[in-house]
Amino acid sequence: MERIFLIGYMGAGKTTIGKKLSKALALDFIDLDKYIQHTYQKSIHQLFEEKGEEGFRKIEQKALHEVAAFENVVISCGGGTPCYFDNMEVMKKAGTTIYIQVDPEELANRLLASKTIRPLIAGKSREELIPFIDNQLRERERYYNKADLVIKRDKLITKEDVYITVNQIAEQLKTRNK
Repeated sequence: MERIFLIGYMGAGKTTIGKKLSKALALDFIDLDKYIQHTYQKSIHQLFEEKGEEGFRKIEQKALHEVAAFENVVISCGGGTPCYFDNMEVMKKAGTTIYIQVDPEELANRLLASKTIRPLIAGKSREELIPFIDNQLRERERYYNKADLVIKRDKLITKEDVYITVNQIAEQLKTRNK
């Protein structure tokens, strides 16, 4: 039985890496945000608008507790997931946590290029986004750095970058599980 939780800031590549990692390790894949959207039949953006951030975080916590009971799975978590309630402890107790660490400037580039609506950064320009990310990372790193493994990624642009990252994680997991 194996559970791997990918954490890190939005835009770090958790879902992209998670999908490939799950295939490489022959595990199922769950994107926590997609799981929530499927369960509630609403987008994350709609849930934020209707429930506010606090209400959304309670929904997220409940969903995390549910998926933490699944077996043989790679779970891509939302950027804020580890920072609320007992979420980080739940993940660490249930499986292996991996922090995908990316520089704020690179995160801003990825987020601005993304077509996904992200409630926390909606309407921010690049000039506003970099200090916002930097500030949030400073607040969140104390949670992220509790992860069992930290994988630093400066770029995740090509399929080769993803492949290298997945292999790096798989090797570290193999070494860790010996």
